[in-house]
Amino acid sequence: VQLQASGGGLVQAGDSLRLSCAASGRTLSMGWFRQAPGKEREFVAGIRWSADSTYYADSVKGRFTISRDNAKNTVYLQMNSLKPEDTAVYYCAARSSVGGDIRVKTAYNYWGQGTQVTVSS
Repeated sequence: VQLQASGGGLVQAGDSLRLSCAASGRTLSMGWFRQAPGKEREFVAGIRWSADSTYYADSVKGRFTISRDNAKNTVYLQMNSLKPEDTAVYYCAARSSVGGDIRVKTAYNYWGQGTQVTVSS
């Protein structure tokens, strides 16, 4: 499975962006992670195949929304009220197995190439 992320860009604080990640095949749980310069890659949001369970990092809860369209094998990350501290390269990830904790990097076996999000103050 290959993942293609898009939608990043340069915005001002308070603006919104929507990231998309298209998978070349069917996947089960999908997630978004981000990595700022000099920092570890961190979990942002995750969603199970049925979309009945979503998970968010505390830092984005209430501002970001993850969703998916299984017919298109695509996951989205709607990011509202963006802050300068949201600046990072955002990576989408997918896994082909069920269950487990999808908030950790090791849960995923497929990764996209990353898309840059820069939020200016």
